[in-house]
Amino acid sequence: MARVRARTNDWRGYLFISPAVLLFLIFIAGPFVAAIVLSFYHWDLLTPAVFSGTDNFRALFSDPLLWKVMGTTFLFAFASVVTHIIGGLLLALAVNRAMNKVLSYLVRTAIFFPFIISWAAVALIWKYVLDPTFGLVTYYLAEIGITSPQWFTDPHWALVGIIGIDFWHTIGFTFIIMLAGLQTVPKTLIEAARTDGANSRQVFFNVTLPLMSPTIFFATVITFIGAFQIFEPMQIISNGGPDDSTMSIVMYLYQTGFQSFQIGYACAMALLVFLVIMSVTLLQFIGARKWVYEE
Repeated sequence: MARVRARTNDWRGYLFISPAVLLFLIFIAGPFVAAIVLSFYHWDLLTPAVFSGTDNFRALFSDPLLWKVMGTTFLFAFASVVTHIIGGLLLALAVNRAMNKVLSYLVRTAIFFPFIISWAAVALIWKYVLDPTFGLVTYYLAEIGITSPQWFTDPHWALVGIIGIDFWHTIGFTFIIMLAGLQTVPKTLIEAARTDGANSRQVFFNVTLPLMSPTIFFATVITFIGAFQIFEPMQIISNGGPDDSTMSIVMYLYQTGFQSFQIGYACAMALLVFLVIMSVTLLQFIGARKWVYEE
């Protein structure tokens, strides 16, 4: 009887997890395996696929545009990580200070609200706000005698504009993570440090920051992964220009696969992106052993 009940429970358990397993197989495992297989073929979606061996992978190393957009993507990801960690931590420290609960709720909502807006809407809004002819920023800068940069037509300013827009849109998520981590720091340790004569700076760097290191590490990993896969703002606002200065690796992958119909080469590129993200994340975990405080 006990064996029958155990088998029934096993069957019910498999039944409950089957939707998640099915979704994983259809949307993650299946496409991943298909990408590996197709990376060894030449295929344009219209004619039968032709086996090409490692041609697509060899082409990766001789594609100058690929390495240019890879550098742009790394630069964007690095800037995103630095600005989000510093900005999110400063905002969390400001909001965590003693203030009226209603005011605290309104401030948290205001900071997080842009994150729930779709990237398409955000990109279109900022494309017009920063327009060099009739944008709001251009108008108000002109009012104080400053000439607005040609944000999305100047190669020196285009990526800076995209980085700024990404910060405005996604800082709310990092802020919430930092605020949650900050509120887990035991107040007794802070009070003990102050009792021993530590000032605010010493308390922050010797107590608060070390205890928040797991939160900062988590935010760093998540921010890098998201930033390295940036696509929407660059596609909608600047279409990768000018002079490919705002083209990300995912955008180049999209153009290769769905505009040039080089599916095999796009799959090889996708595997390269996967390996880069996995390698950087692994390095972050290895490096975390030296600076992340574990209780």
